[in-house]
Order: sequence, then structure tokens, then C-alpha cells
Amino acid sequence: MKKAVFPGSFDPITLGHVDIIERALPLFDEIILAIGINSEKKYMFSLEERVRFLNESFKDEPQIQVMTYNGLTVDFCKEQEAPFLLRGLRNGTDLDYEKAIAQTNFKLSGVESVFLLNSSGKSHISSSIVRDVIRNGGDYSFMVPNAVKK
Repeated sequence: MKKAVFPGSFDPITLGHVDIIERALPLFDEIILAIGINSEKKYMFSLEERVRFLNESFKDEPQIQVMTYNGLTVDFCKEQEAPFLLRGLRNGTDLDYEKAIAQTNFKLSGVESVFLLNSSGKSHISSSIVRDVIRNGGDYSFMVPNAVKK
């Protein structure tokens, strides 16, 4: 069984995340959307809201599970017997950042990172931009799935 973990804070999930997840479905038998818990970080949305956003967005997709975890992502991958980490790339800056993490993760655990480029028209979307638009009362609806708009 080909199983991948797609880790993130998903604060909130965006259409960029959805794009990567939907395009990865034919590649894996199971994808775990893994919300990393970091007590040092301030989130806009509670953990419960973020879990709900993911579950609602993919309620009709049996290949997807939503889980939370603490600690190193590669340790979570090992616990879940997932040999692949799924990551999305929006630009060259993401590539440089993700490459160093992928090399470290592989050295630590043998977990292989699989990168997908965001589709055209989605590379400008990030959770931090969505949060900024929300904080300033702007229309963020074109950047997030319906579950976040409610």
C-alpha cells in the first residue's frame, strides 16, 4: 500500500492545499492529512476548527484520513507506516526550503519526500495571506474551500 503523509498547520486549509491533495490522490492508496501541533505557535483557528475544515473538505474521499500529531513529522510517518511525505511547491523559495527539510528527513528516517507543483492560478495562495486578508476584513472566499467560508 502506498501511503503518504501531507503535514501542515492548515491554518486554514487553502485551495492551494486542496489542489495538491486532489492531484496526489491517484498516486497514493492513502493520504493522511496531518496537523502538526506546536504549542509555541499562535493559530488563528483552533485545532478543532482545522480538523473540521479538513474533514468537511474531504468527507467524500475514502483515501483521506485526518490526524494530529506532536513531535517530528518523520516519527509520525514511521508510526503510521507511511514511507512518503507529500509537499506542495509554489515557487523557488519553497523548493529551497523544502529541499533542505527533505534531505534531513531522508537522512533521519528514510522517508522519501514527493513534491507536486501547484497548478497555475494557485501559487499565490498561502495560509498566511488568507489570515492577513481575514484579519483586515477582506474577501478571502476565492482562496479557501467551502468548509472555511462557513
